[in-house]
Amino acid sequence: MSEPEAPAAQHDAFDRVNFLELRNTQLAEAIKRVESERHYMEAEILRLQREVKRLKTELDRLRYPPLIVGSVRDVLTDGRVIVKSSTGPDFVVNSAETVEHGKITVGSRVALNKQTLAVMGVLPASLDPLVTASEIVDKPSVTYTDIGGLSDQIREIREAVEYPLLRSDLYKKVGVDPPKGVLLIGSPGTGKTLIAKAVAHHTNATFVRLVGSELVQKYIGEGARLVRELFQLAREKAPTIIFIDEVDSIGAKRLEVATSGDREVQRTLMQLLAEMDGFEPLANVKIIAATNRPDILDDALLRPGRFDRIIEIPVPSYGGRSEIFKIHTRGMALHEPIDFEALANRCEGATGADIRAICTEAGMWAIREERDSVTTADFDRAIEKVVGEEELRKESVTMFA
Repeated sequence: MSEPEAPAAQHDAFDRVNFLELRNTQLAEAIKRVESERHYMEAEILRLQREVKRLKTELDRLRYPPLIVGSVRDVLTDGRVIVKSSTGPDFVVNSAETVEHGKITVGSRVALNKQTLAVMGVLPASLDPLVTASEIVDKPSVTYTDIGGLSDQIREIREAVEYPLLRSDLYKKVGVDPPKGVLLIGSPGTGKTLIAKAVAHHTNATFVRLVGSELVQKYIGEGARLVRELFQLAREKAPTIIFIDEVDSIGAKRLEVATSGDREVQRTLMQLLAEMDGFEPLANVKIIAATNRPDILDDALLRPGRFDRIIEIPVPSYGGRSEIFKIHTRGMALHEPIDFEALANRCEGATGADIRAICTEAGMWAIREERDSVTTADFDRAIEKVVGEEELRKESVTMFA
């Protein structure tokens, strides 16, 4: 080989080496990329396998035959259980191995196999949605200062309901048992429900509110069950205040001649009587009830030991009406000083609800005339309208009575 050809051969060999090194680098990077993709695909396969397993489990669960809800009547010494299903009579059945025998007690709610009626699981205790929804979570904003003309009645209800919950040690020192229940009686619109709201605001107790008519149910025993669960909830969340509005709907006098519906209401009443003064103590559970028909209430409901305090909420007096006017006009834009005593003098016989309606109507007169403040003339016109409507309402009631 001649001398000029030697450098060219060396140059070609050098290029081949560089090409092979570059090729090796590219192959190494390709191998790393493939390995990374392989790891990713393996992880994805595992994830999809877990998802398939979960979906199969969910599908098997959905295909699982429905279970029957029953209650335990007795637990036998050999491990078998006497249950009453929701679809038939009592049965003696076995329980599944997965169910701990210690959790099966008399009265427990259990899930039963549809074919063999074997106990498949113990269900948690359940309260009726009507009962659980009756608990007031957000306390009312009404305070005792928002109630006018009822200072004596407020003092009595605080002594009977609020003080036993907040100062129970004082009653123990004196050696007396605090009242169990308070019955508020009075004409519509006098402030019975308003007082209950104020009590709920000023105590840290659980407040449960129900209208008496909600305890009247269609099927036999349902109303009594609701009353029983209501007091069960109250005991679990003690200290508790139970407020039953319009208690006359379930507390009317029991008659010898009654329809099937009346007898069901009487069963509900008897359950209420048993819960208020029965074998199970109420402890820190206080009861407030309200009605505008005390004349039809059953005597057993009114005796001491159930409703120890019967507080009459009267129609406000002259001074009470003036005070109520001041309460309802605290947030109003008044154009001039208002003579509340003169307004109270013109509203003899008006209830607190009537006075509130008068203040609202006075504000409506200012809004109709596009004014941003209320005058004495607005109150005069409002009194004429509200009092006139009240007289018309009374005439209508007398006409159709």
